[in-house]
Amino acid sequence: MESTASARLDQAEERLQPLILDLDHTVINTDLLYESVVVFLRREPWQFYKLGLWLMKGKAHLKEQLSRRVELDIEHLPLNDDLITYARWEAENGRPIHLATASHESIAHRIAERLDFIDEVHASTGTVNLKSATKAAHLKERFPEGFQYAGDSMADVPVFAAASQAILVHPSERMERAAKATADVKTVFPREKPTLKFGVKVLRLHQWAKNALLFVPLILGGLSLDPTAWMAAFAGFIALGMMASATYLINDLWDLDADRAHWSKKFRPLASGRLGITTALGLIPLGIGGSLALGAAIGGDVVLALLVYLAATLTYSLYLKRVPFLDTAMLASLFTLRLGLGVVLVDVPPSPWLFVFSMFLFLSLSLAKRYTEVIRNGHKGKSKTIHGRGYTEGDDPVLMAFGSASGVAAVLVMVLYLTNEAFNATFYSMPVALWGLPVVLFLWLGRIWLMCQRQLLDDDPVVFAVKDRPSLALGGIMGLFFIFAWLGGQIG
Repeated sequence: MESTASARLDQAEERLQPLILDLDHTVINTDLLYESVVVFLRREPWQFYKLGLWLMKGKAHLKEQLSRRVELDIEHLPLNDDLITYARWEAENGRPIHLATASHESIAHRIAERLDFIDEVHASTGTVNLKSATKAAHLKERFPEGFQYAGDSMADVPVFAAASQAILVHPSERMERAAKATADVKTVFPREKPTLKFGVKVLRLHQWAKNALLFVPLILGGLSLDPTAWMAAFAGFIALGMMASATYLINDLWDLDADRAHWSKKFRPLASGRLGITTALGLIPLGIGGSLALGAAIGGDVVLALLVYLAATLTYSLYLKRVPFLDTAMLASLFTLRLGLGVVLVDVPPSPWLFVFSMFLFLSLSLAKRYTEVIRNGHKGKSKTIHGRGYTEGDDPVLMAFGSASGVAAVLVMVLYLTNEAFNATFYSMPVALWGLPVVLFLWLGRIWLMCQRQLLDDDPVVFAVKDRPSLALGGIMGLFFIFAWLGGQIG
């Protein structure tokens, strides 16, 4: 009986011990210091040198200065739902819940307001960086009767050692071993193991489908049977894909706030916190460096084309995406640059008709993408201005008008291209079959805009096309028309 009573007393005392939650990569799936740096650079890129000056005076000073200049979008920061559910359950059962973080106190208090079960906040100030041994000493002094602590990194090991019990959140194998060697581990929230599917999402490999445009000059230039041309084009395809993946990561870093407020983009690896900012910053130079190295192996002109693509993409991501119509014009230009790189890779004469056709076609598709965003933004009750874009609610009729007109112009330019250039090419044995191409193109663009009007289009029409069966069928029919124009006379 005495032992049972003693056990109950120990359980009661244990229940009174507060649960202390770390913040970065624990309560939230991101790091507030790097979030603040990204926002600071996005708003004042010319002031980048100040980051080094502030850091020379210590991390606490750096965080203090950033907190004065940066307003983070606290409402949309990605939360660790599993830990939040656990902590809320503990709070509902009487356990005090505290937040202890190396992030600046001004930001920590705002996050605590979002989480209504937090009783007290312990955070860094302008002079104290509340991390590792400093945090452990502070918590031991504040809670001499003991506490439970939830953390995620090696810096938390001294705090685990000082705690009565440790809760490990997404630990690495090294951190888990160190924590279990020094602390009583109560619970482990395991780290999600990286998968091939996740890697595909991080690098946006599905977007590499757009790079198939590189092969168009090869085919239209009559080099379909030239293995050397195919090898050069395929190498360029890989190089451009690596560059595109790197620039997509830059775009996602620059657009974190807008993506998190978006109905579908909030699930992207960076926006959701599944991919850390530091990891992205490591992948970006690898992608750009690998792309340029492969381009240099192909030829100097390819490197120049890749650099032009990089400059255009950065201009779009950092500025033009927020300027109405200039954003869609730049997107169309990026698609057309792919054709230009294809011309450079296989060394065929450039076709002005092909480039003009590309501009009108992809301008139409880019406007369809913006039209969808405007419509969905209004239907989901968001603000009248689309976050991170220059469009507002009510712009959809203008977007549809210009987008539909651009699509019709693309069909017209294709007809002019056929009559002025394609029919004169010597490698077509039955060029009359090419007349089927503008008809199918008209049907496909009509479907795209009909899906827009019915609000059935995904955010990206190109991605929609590679998943949509009617679109794939129309693409197959266009391919058959082209093959018949090329080989039909020989077959007959």
